[in-house]
Amino acid sequence: MKLVSKKIVMLFALVLLVAATGCSSNDSTGQSGAETIELKLAHFFPSTHPAETELVQPWAQAIEEATNGKVKITSYPGQTLLKADAVYDGVMDGVADMGLSCFAYTRGQFPVLEAFELPGITYKNSKVASKVAWEGVKQLNPEEVQNTKLMMILTTGPGDLFTKVPVRNLEDVQGLTIRATGLSANTLEQIGATPVAMPQSEAYEALSKGVVQGNLGPVEVLKGWKNAEVTDYVTRTPFLYNTLFFITMNLDRWNSLSPDIQQAIEEVNKEYFEKVAMGLWDKQNEEALKYAVEEEGMEVITLPKEEAKQWIELVEPIQQDFVARMNEKGLEGEKILSTVKQLAKKYNQEY
Repeated sequence: MKLVSKKIVMLFALVLLVAATGCSSNDSTGQSGAETIELKLAHFFPSTHPAETELVQPWAQAIEEATNGKVKITSYPGQTLLKADAVYDGVMDGVADMGLSCFAYTRGQFPVLEAFELPGITYKNSKVASKVAWEGVKQLNPEEVQNTKLMMILTTGPGDLFTKVPVRNLEDVQGLTIRATGLSANTLEQIGATPVAMPQSEAYEALSKGVVQGNLGPVEVLKGWKNAEVTDYVTRTPFLYNTLFFITMNLDRWNSLSPDIQQAIEEVNKEYFEKVAMGLWDKQNEEALKYAVEEEGMEVITLPKEEAKQWIELVEPIQQDFVARMNEKGLEGEKILSTVKQLAKKYNQEY
């Protein structure tokens, strides 16, 4: 009888040991090191786009290495997990753990960040614009981005008009239907064009079918999004455009990570922002313009100085409208605008 009781006790102890081991191996946080922390990243760029091949994939690999394999990020490009305009909210709600998209795709949701896309402020290149945006957002720390954990902000830098008909002056742009997002729509209205809101992923089809007659965006879309196949002219308008992209993470998911993993990710973020992200669009723009001119035969139009001045004068009131809107919300509009202009001046000289 004693032997049977002893066997029962030993069996019960073995069951407890197996149960404890099972709980450890099924730890969803991965903090014990027994299981990898799997993170899903959603974005709208094609799988062949440099945003995926030169930024997301190497950055994800670097994070995996920096965390000794504890964190693995799987990218879902081409809107396969979330549509472009649903990425930020999708990350916030936990549909995806991480996401890459444009703030401008959800107009009105990020009012303070519109300061970095205001027309009439010149950025020499995407390095300048990205540095201004990321540093500026850290300084201003707006409430609108506190519901996720921002990994980094990068930008297109200055953008141009790509059209089916030549645009050499203000008369030529009157009434033209042009694809735009966010604040760019208001900018186009100011110069007399008719903006049509849609994400970049829909521009090619809209241009090919004649739904719109042009696109306002970075030069890279001529190659990366094949716009050079469906437009004939490039009008240089660096004072009209800048768009902010974000890479962000679900806040609860971030807070569930151990401090050492958070620190490792932050260090990789800093490295990849400086070495890759902030200048990503400069490289693409240069390659795309060469491709558009040499292979697709597009004509590049540079506005005369006096003509460009007229365009700038038309869009500058948007800055004061921005200040007024911020003040109405109880925010310091002049301070926000001043922060952007001061940083632009600083980094235009540096880069």
